[in-house]
Amino acid sequence: MTGVLHAVTLVVNMPITKIDALDAIAFAADTGVEDAGTARPRVWLAPHAWAEVEIPKFADPPPFAIDVYSDISGAVAWAQARRLHDALGRFGWTVSPPRAGVR
Repeated sequence: MTGVLHAVTLVVNMPITKIDALDAIAFAADTGVEDAGTARPRVWLAPHAWAEVEIPKFADPPPFAIDVYSDISGAVAWAQARRLHDALGRFGWTVSPPRAGVR
């Protein structure tokens, strides 16, 4: 572990609540939502990789962001973001291709 969070962002242009988005991500990943009801809920996608949802504040319209993080490497974050992108696409979601960054 490097101490750096590697991030890849997926952008989704649809109206949905944060809770519903997290539930859909958890369903796609065949897992649950960790820390539901807190300020930082997350869905584990793989060891050392998880997703968080950022919904616009103050009733702004979509899009919203799904940030996929890894504390190991950008390659792990990228691979899990691609996997999630493909899974959500199979659900009928229109998801922009992943965009990499580091936080």
